Amino acid sequence: MTIDQAIQATKGIPGPIGVFDSGYGGLTILRELRRALPDADYIYLGDNARAPYGNRSFDLIHAFTLEAVRHLFARGCQLIIIACNTASAKALRTIQQRHLPGIDPARRVLGVIRPTAEAVAGLTHTGAVGLVGTPGTIASQSYDMELAKLHPHLSLYSQACPMWCPLVENLEADGDGADYFVRRDIATLMAKSPDIDTLILGCTHYPLLIDKIRLYTPQGVSIIQQGEIVAASLLDYLRRHPEMDALVTRGGATRYLTTEEPEKFSRLAAVFMGEPVEPQRVRHLNDI
Repeated sequence: MTIDQAIQATKGIPGPIGVFDSGYGGLTILRELRRALPDADYIYLGDNARAPYGNRSFDLIHAFTLEAVRHLFARGCQLIIIACNTASAKALRTIQQRHLPGIDPARRVLGVIRPTAEAVAGLTHTGAVGLVGTPGTIASQSYDMELAKLHPHLSLYSQACPMWCPLVENLEADGDGADYFVRRDIATLMAKSPDIDTLILGCTHYPLLIDKIRLYTPQGVSIIQQGEIVAASLLDYLRRHPEMDALVTRGGATRYLTTEEPEKFSRLAAVFMGEPVEPQRVRHLNDI
């Protein structure tokens, strides 16, 4: 059966919530989704073999993300969370507007940037917001655009942190290198405005660096982690869209898919999830 045939065969049939990331960071979103909706079924897909996406071109990120979305649709997902800031920034809108109507207009693909931007206004008192993220996310200016639409009175100050994800994925989040780069990048960001009182962690890897981030972030600055925000946003979305809520199967099961070696994924995913993870390898996202 082809991907297109599988998508057609699963139209309108309840299935798991799909969660996609280029690597491991989306597991921090999945972890919070499972806490908020423990009875839902999930499929997590990590395109680890082609990670990181942060230094890829717009066209490649769009192509890779579309392949992942179609693959999860073919596995029965009616609702997908793109739990990757880079993919949300560079591919989500195009997929929603250009591709989804032709694939299946009843299905939904959501991201992590908009709910995060929506939450900011309730936390800042000075109107000065800081953002740390991958070079790709920062260069996309997606947060700038969302905040300009939702909260035009706020000022955003951004800092690219190219070493933070490699530190996490090389299990160096507790090492001296993490201290150096986190301290340096936060100091550089805070120097851009003394009024910054809210810090967005614009990458789903960064919760694994939270102890270092808290250590080097000035007291009084609120730190926004995306997992809880995205989970709360999804709960609200399903309450407002009972027709989509009815298309989520409820067995409390989670399946893990990776384009990388399963053994490597298992080791790192267990760090993110705090429990053993047994993945299935997908060698080609265009196959089912």
